[in-house]
Amino acid sequence: MIQRIPTRLFVLLAALALIPATVAEAQVGQNMGVLNPNTATESELAALPHMDAAKADSIVAGRPFMNMLDVNALVADSLDEAQRDELYARLFLPLNLNDTTEKEILLVPGVGNRMAHEFDEYKPYAHIAEFRREIGKYVDDEEVARLEQFVFVPIDLNTASDEDILTIPNLGNRMLHEFKEYRTYSRIEQFRREIGKYVNDDEVARLERYVEIRAQDSD
Repeated sequence: MIQRIPTRLFVLLAALALIPATVAEAQVGQNMGVLNPNTATESELAALPHMDAAKADSIVAGRPFMNMLDVNALVADSLDEAQRDELYARLFLPLNLNDTTEKEILLVPGVGNRMAHEFDEYKPYAHIAEFRREIGKYVDDEEVARLEQFVFVPIDLNTASDEDILTIPNLGNRMLHEFKEYRTYSRIEQFRREIGKYVNDDEVARLERYVEIRAQDSD
C-alpha cells in the first residue's frame, strides 16, 4: 500500500532533494501561494494586502515584467517597507538566480544584506538543487523552502526534462510540446521565432526569462 506524503512534508523533502528527481530537481522553486505579477488575474491582484483596483490595473497594464524592480517601481511610492514586505510575501516575480542584482534580491521578504551575499556567492547555479544545498548551510529546511518560492534557474532548452519545462509558470502540455518540437536550438532568436508562432510577443518575452541555451560539450 502506497502512503501519501503530507503536503508540508512533501515541500520540505523536496528542499532536501529526498524525493524523486523529476519533482525535487524542478528548475523553478516550489510555490506555496505566491502570485506571479505576470500571470495573476486582476481580481487576484486587487485582493492582496495594500493593493486596490487602481494598483492592480497598473500591474496588468505593465506586463510582461522582466524583473521585480519594475514591479517595485509601480508600488514603492505608495507603500512603506513593511507594507511592501507584506505584499511581496504574496506577490513576487521569481528571480533568475544567475542574472539578478543585490538590489533585486533584497526585495525578497526577510532577506537582508548577509543572505543577499550568499545568494550571489554561489553563482552560477546549474540547478535549483544547488540553491537548496548552498543556502541550506545558513538557514533551516523550512526557510530554504520559503526562499525557493522567489527564485529560479533557467532551463536548458535542449536538455530540460518535461518536468523541468512544466515548472515554468502557466506553461501547459501544449506549449511543452512546442518547446520540444524545435530542438535542437542553436540561438535564442530561434526560440523567439518558433514559439512566436503560437503566442504573442509579450508572452514570448515572459517565457524567455525562464530559458537559456547552454554550451554543449564536444566529443
